[in-house]
Amino acid sequence: MLPVRGRDGRAARAARILGTRTAWTPVGDGEFFCPGCGGDRNYQRLTGRRRLTLLGVPLLSRGVTGPVVECASCHRHHGTDALDHPTTRRFSTMLRDAVHTVALAVLAAGGTCSRTALETAAGTVRAAGFDDCTEDQLAALVEALAADTGRVFEQPCGASLTIELHEALDPLAPHLAPAGREALLLQAARIALADGPYTPAERDALTTVGAALTICADDVTRLLAAARTPS
Repeated sequence: MLPVRGRDGRAARAARILGTRTAWTPVGDGEFFCPGCGGDRNYQRLTGRRRLTLLGVPLLSRGVTGPVVECASCHRHHGTDALDHPTTRRFSTMLRDAVHTVALAVLAAGGTCSRTALETAAGTVRAAGFDDCTEDQLAALVEALAADTGRVFEQPCGASLTIELHEALDPLAPHLAPAGREALLLQAARIALADGPYTPAERDALTTVGAALTICADDVTRLLAAARTPS
């Protein structure tokens, strides 16, 4: 190999003489979804202090850097916004709880819990991860919601129903692909249709579900119409 000459050679020699080094200090740890590995991993949260080096010896402070998140598996550094993405386990729990809340909201908005609607809702909730969910359990929960004077389900999409849905869906929606958000709305629509056409209260609840999932109004209308058409 020919020796490095000219400007590039001088730059390489200068970099070996003068440089910067970052000393990292752990300030926390936990579990996150690593974008590099594509799965749940342990991490360390690090802050760094940069120093000017001369012949590899640290001399002058050049300020702080970070914080960053270092994956314990691949050792890559990521921005702290990587911690905003839920772990696979957390995401599964969020989705399961969202399906359960949506099913209850649709049943409650329907006013009467027909056996067909309960069977459809229970099957949907079991598929989401609540393996032991039964029709009787859902019916009891809907009755409890109706008896709770702090909740108003008689009116189309009462304030407390809207709050319940947004609390379950707002944290989930940014992490669902468009097809996933639409699938969740369609599941809710099929529960509402299990015992007949949409009632005004059911349609209003489904519209609230769509809004919480950040689905535009035109797409909500399209999906609710599509759910009525046998596949």
